[in-house]
Amino acid sequence: MSERIHSTVDDLVAGIPDGAMIAVVKDECGVAMEATRALIRKGTKRLHIVTVPTSGLQTDLLVGAGLVATVETSAITLGEFGAPPNFVRAVKAGSITLKDATCPAVYAGLQAAEKGIPFMPMRGLIGSDIEGHRDEFKIIDNPFADDDPIIALPAIKPDIALVHAPLADRHGNVWIGRERALLTMAHAAKETLATVEEIIDGSLLEDEKLAPGCIPSIYVSGIAQAENGCWPMSLPGRYGVDTEHMALYCEMAKSEEGFRDYLDRFVLDNRQGN
Repeated sequence: MSERIHSTVDDLVAGIPDGAMIAVVKDECGVAMEATRALIRKGTKRLHIVTVPTSGLQTDLLVGAGLVATVETSAITLGEFGAPPNFVRAVKAGSITLKDATCPAVYAGLQAAEKGIPFMPMRGLIGSDIEGHRDEFKIIDNPFADDDPIIALPAIKPDIALVHAPLADRHGNVWIGRERALLTMAHAAKETLATVEEIIDGSLLEDEKLAPGCIPSIYVSGIAQAENGCWPMSLPGRYGVDTEHMALYCEMAKSEEGFRDYLDRFVLDNRQGN
């Protein structure tokens, strides 16, 4: 068995250090929720969360558990379930640093890291509130035209890309299907940690239909099997959102006391309860 394969999700996240920059995916792409619960149990601190390009319950849990120092995002939302209560409380209290971005800006920063260059030029942000509040966004002159300012966005190079996917093989290849943002994250990050529904024998890269949808093992540092690893979020093609649980979360997380009760029941005792 590959050294990349871990016996438990807790083992998978054990090496994530305090202060790490972690890239996480939007709710529709395969959110590594079981790994998130393991990270909370581990108690890692001062995380810099980069959402690709948005996030919901995953970031709200991490913020509420006190693990996060910085959130770099274009949006944090629970969608039809409303505003993320812990994130809202933290922003109002000033207990986290919020780095506003846009979806294209997040992708541009990751693409710069993916290509090994220090920044990515982009249009559309000049004069916006976001540009005005992000000192690291620099307006430069287009060297190929006159009177054509363009904005340069610094590369975003996460320490960890944290993902959940349907399949992996024992060589360390991870099948993500059409969720290409996960591949961009893996290219940009120093290492990728993946939970998966199933680990198969053989090589995914030898299957012509599956190989194009894989993160090759060269980009993957660790894998752990976690059935229903997105719960209570969805994994496209496998299972949907647990709407009853999401409603319960929103009710409990209205108060800090209720959220602590939620952590005790559904995170810290290491059971999903689904």
